[in-house]
Amino acid sequence: MYFNERIETMERLQLRQLQSERLVKLVKYTYDNVKFYRERMDEAGVKPEDIKSIDDISKLPFMKKQDLRDYYPTDTFAAPMKDIVRFHASSGTTGKPIVAGYTQHDLDCWSEGVARCLTAYGVTKEDVVQVSYGYGLFTGGLGAHDGAQKVGAAVLPTSSGNTSKQILLMKDLKTTALCCTPSYALFLAESIENDPNTDVEKDLHLRVGIFGAEPWTENMRKELENKLHIKAYDIYGLTEVSGPGVGGECEYQDGTHLWEDMFFPEIIDPVTLQPVEPGQEGELVFTTLTKEGMPVVRYRTRDLTHLIYDKCRCGRTMVRMGRILGRSDDMLIIRGVNVFPSTIESCILELPEFTGQYFVTVDRVNNVDTFDIEVELRPEFYGESMDKLLHIKDRLVGRLVSVLGIKPVVHIVEPNSIERSMGKAKHVLDKRKLSN
Repeated sequence: MYFNERIETMERLQLRQLQSERLVKLVKYTYDNVKFYRERMDEAGVKPEDIKSIDDISKLPFMKKQDLRDYYPTDTFAAPMKDIVRFHASSGTTGKPIVAGYTQHDLDCWSEGVARCLTAYGVTKEDVVQVSYGYGLFTGGLGAHDGAQKVGAAVLPTSSGNTSKQILLMKDLKTTALCCTPSYALFLAESIENDPNTDVEKDLHLRVGIFGAEPWTENMRKELENKLHIKAYDIYGLTEVSGPGVGGECEYQDGTHLWEDMFFPEIIDPVTLQPVEPGQEGELVFTTLTKEGMPVVRYRTRDLTHLIYDKCRCGRTMVRMGRILGRSDDMLIIRGVNVFPSTIESCILELPEFTGQYFVTVDRVNNVDTFDIEVELRPEFYGESMDKLLHIKDRLVGRLVSVLGIKPVVHIVEPNSIERSMGKAKHVLDKRKLSN
C-alpha cells in the first residue's frame, strides 16, 4: 500500500528534477536567512546562483552536530519565530541539546513521512497504534502520534514506562501496532512472558511492531517477532533532520526507503569527505529539501550505511538505505580494532541461551585496553551446571572473537540483573573517556 503513490513511485528523472528545484530554493532561503550558512558559503566561495541543480550539492559545505550546539538555541532557524509552532530537542548528554524548530508546514511534511512508513507496514484506519516512545522534547512520541493520526488510525499515547499499565491497555484496547525503541519492546516482551494473566496468542492482538531511535540487528528483529508474534519494521529518523519518518521499510524489508523528495541523502567517506561509489559504505549525509523552521544542508549524521538505487519490488522508486552498521561516534576502538555495539548484540542473540540484554565496559589498565561484556542468561538456563555454563560462555566468546577479531572477557549474569531502559538503551561504559 502507498500513502502518496504519485510521490513514492515517481520516476527517478522526474524526482531528480523536483530535488533540483527544491535545492535551488533551499540554498537561497538559507543564505538569505541564516548567518551560519551565509558565512560558510562565503568561506567556500559559493553563492546561491552557483547552485543550479541537485548535481551541484557537492559544492556546498557540510554541517556538523557541533555547529548546531555552537549556534544554540535558535541561530540556525531560518523561519521567523512567529512562524515556529513547536520545538523538539535532543537529550544533550554530551553537551548542549540540539533544539529544532518546526513550522506548521514542517509538521505536515513530517507527519506525511511517518504516514508513508506506517502505510508501507500495512497500518490503516482500522488499526490501534500504541505509541510507547517518550512524549515531550524527544521526537519519537509526537512524531509517531501525528503520523498515525494522519493515516486515520486510533492512537493510544502510552509514552514509555508504567509497563504493567501498557500491557493492560494493550489487551483491553486491542492494540494492533506498537511503536517504541527495540530495547523497550524487548522489555515489554519479557514482562508479558512473566505476566501470568497475559498470553501473547490468546490475549493480544498485536501484528505490527514499529521500532527505531537506536540501532538494532536482524537477530533482534527475529527475537521480537518470535516473542510478540508480530512483523517488526524499522523506522528511521533523527532530531536534526526531522524525527522518525525520514524513512521506513516496505513489506519486502530489503532496505529502508528514504523519502528523497523531502530528505536528500548522500554517502561520503568519513575521512576524506568525498562521495563514495554507489552501493559503497560510508557516512550518511542529509539535506532537508522542504523544511522551513530549521533546514539543514549537508548534515553529517555519523550513521554508517550504504544506499541502494535499484527499484524495489514494492514499486517504490525512492532510494533504500542498508542496515545502519552503527554511528562513527559510537564505534569503540579497542586495541586497534573497530567494534560496534550492534555487532556484539547480534552475536549474543545468535545463541538461544541468552536474552538480548548486555552491557559493555571498556577501560585502560597499564596502557592496555580491557574489554568486558556482561550477558544475561534466560531463566530456563540459569540453573545449569558449572560445566554447562562454561561451555555456553566458551561458545559465545568463540563467536565474538570470530566476528570482532578481538577477545573480550565475558561475564554471565543472572536473569533480570542488567538494568532495562524505558527509552534508548545504554549498553556501553567507556571508562577511558572518563579518565581523559
